Amino acid sequence: MKLRLHVVVDPMGWFCISTVFFIWFYNTLFIPKLVLIPHFNEGHIPWALVICYYLASFLCVTALLRASTADPGRLHQDPNIPHSEREQWELCNKCNLMRPKRSHHCSKCGHCVRRMDHHCPWINNCVGEDNHWLFLQLCFYTQVLSLFTLALDFCHYYYFQQLGIMDQEEFSVRHELALLRISCFMGLVMFGGMSSLFYTQLTGILTDTTTIEKMSYFSNDAGPKRPWQQTLAEVFGTRWKILWFLPFRSRQPLGPLHSYRSHV
Repeated sequence: MKLRLHVVVDPMGWFCISTVFFIWFYNTLFIPKLVLIPHFNEGHIPWALVICYYLASFLCVTALLRASTADPGRLHQDPNIPHSEREQWELCNKCNLMRPKRSHHCSKCGHCVRRMDHHCPWINNCVGEDNHWLFLQLCFYTQVLSLFTLALDFCHYYYFQQLGIMDQEEFSVRHELALLRISCFMGLVMFGGMSSLFYTQLTGILTDTTTIEKMSYFSNDAGPKRPWQQTLAEVFGTRWKILWFLPFRSRQPLGPLHSYRSHV
């Protein structure tokens, strides 16, 4: 299933996602300039560390771009409902369209989304059946990049050897302490927030409960729980675990992720 481009017209959402892009750009610009490249040039750190940081940054922004522009699972105007599944569909009282159960109408996007988890202003998009895997990747790589940034900031002052004589007139040198303090603050906020969000999302996926269902105090007692490998494979659209970490691919639905049960 190829992801269709999906853009939500919401000024608040644009502001939130611009803030996230700014934080990513800030750390991707100043951390290499203040820490990685200078210490690499003086032989204090290996080249592999520089490549790993840029790779984590690239995967993070790729997951952000795709999660924010991917179709979360928007329902067609005239869906082709199999006769055997008609009892598992219902009419939306907001857009007057038929939808499978566990779908929800998003007031921000203005349409129903299959297995909608929530609308996230930080990506200016819904999190649904078709882009939940990208949102999970975004949470994971944001944690990796934030922790990487915090570790580099710490090592710059307490572990790496002191840098040689540098041009004291350079802006980055004269304001080095302030820039790194801002970087540390951003790293702490992003790592703490994303760690909590990642845990919540992963728990919801493994228990087959969306955020909307949790907020509705829904208890999932539909049957025995499936193995975590099967559950995550259905979310990511592949059983190859190495592909779970790659945001630049298409997702193919494997099975009963959008099982039409009557508990919603």
